[in-house]
This record gives sequence, structure tokens and C-alpha cells, in this order.
Amino acid sequence: MDDRSLTLDVSILGRDYRVACKESEREELLQAVAFLDRRMREIRDAGKVVGSERIAVMAALNIAHELLGARSGAQSTGGFDSSGFQRRISAMQTAIDRAMAEQDKLF
Repeated sequence: MDDRSLTLDVSILGRDYRVACKESEREELLQAVAFLDRRMREIRDAGKVVGSERIAVMAALNIAHELLGARSGAQSTGGFDSSGFQRRISAMQTAIDRAMAEQDKLF
């Protein structure tokens, strides 16, 4: 396994980034970039969230929710309240939508 450090130029939602990683992690990083880019484009194209930063936050919340849901599904005791977490994400989405609507009124 090669653990040389390298720098990759990647594009996420049309913006270019330079990312350092180990050679052995290159393919996984490229898959993660493609996955994140796809999710952010889906959110942008849905039209409910405007602005790269807000799109990134919503994508991160969605991905974190899926990860936590997958982890809790794998546990036999289930100690994670996924419906509560989903309600919190929905409340955050509503708050962001309201804030964006107020921003639009300013311009």
C-alpha cells in the first residue's frame, strides 16, 4: 500500500478545490467528491435552498442523517431516535427556508 501524500484538484458544484490525501485514499476521495457533488446538485436543482454554503450545509445534514440512520439500523438495540432526528432536520430546513425568504425580501 502506497501512503505517499498527493494533492488532487477536484470540482464540487462548479467550484474547484485542492485536496491533499494519501495515494492509498485517492479513489475513495474521488468517490466522495462525486457523491457530494451529486447530492449538492440535487439540492440546488430542487430550488428550495440558494447559495453554495447553505447547499453544502443541507447536503452535510442529509448525509449525516443517512449515516446515523444506517448505524442505528445496524444496532440490534436501536438506541437512536431517527424520527426525532428527522424532525430536527425538517425544522432546520424550515428555518433555513424562512431565513432565505427574508433575505430575498431585502433585495
